[in-house]
Amino acid sequence: MSTRIFKHIPNFITCLALVSGCAAVVAALEGDLRLAAICVIAASAFDFLDGFSARLLHAYSAIGKELDSLSDMVGFGVAPGMIVYCLLREASPALPFGAANAFVPFVAFVIPVFSGLRLAKFNIDLRQTSSFLGLPVPAHALLWSSLGCAMQPLVHAGGALFAVLLAAAVILTSLLLVSEIPMFSLKIQSLKWRGNEIRYLLVIGSAAFVIFFGFLGIAGAVVLYIILSILSTVCSKL
Repeated sequence: MSTRIFKHIPNFITCLALVSGCAAVVAALEGDLRLAAICVIAASAFDFLDGFSARLLHAYSAIGKELDSLSDMVGFGVAPGMIVYCLLREASPALPFGAANAFVPFVAFVIPVFSGLRLAKFNIDLRQTSSFLGLPVPAHALLWSSLGCAMQPLVHAGGALFAVLLAAAVILTSLLLVSEIPMFSLKIQSLKWRGNEIRYLLVIGSAAFVIFFGFLGIAGAVVLYIILSILSTVCSKL
């Protein structure tokens, strides 16, 4: 009986991630980007825990794999898309396009589209069993959740330039999702420094960013992850 219960624990945690993603969408639509960011962070934590519990309990299942991707699409695709939509909706009236300004916020939906492409690619790409090609969707979601929370007070002060730069940044980072840039995985086989140097540097750097910059530090941690991944790839080819 207990074994049957244990095998459902990873899927239950995945469902918690899905609920967190839905809550993030609601918070974003209500304009509370700080709460939306917190919900995305919660979804990220549950996303980590469901995989960890599946490995710990040896409770792998086909339905768990599919459920995980569907949950990721909501929490790490739709939710950050709605956060950016909220920002662009507030910033777009400053643009000089007249009635066409109303269509600018829909640029935010590039995020869920490319997140879906990224997730589909990951599920069938056998090259990504121990590392990643392209920016993982949780990292991308955390980047925009953090930036969204930090930038909301600046929306009206930034004017048209803010809206243009925001739309351009959305397209650029979304392209990173489906790029062929190698990104290291955070999974570790042991706690030894040797072999995990880059992961420990990321943890230390991320902690420093969050301590000094709060929510905005999460975006800094994601940028650090991208930089370390690129440096690691370049160094490995020297």
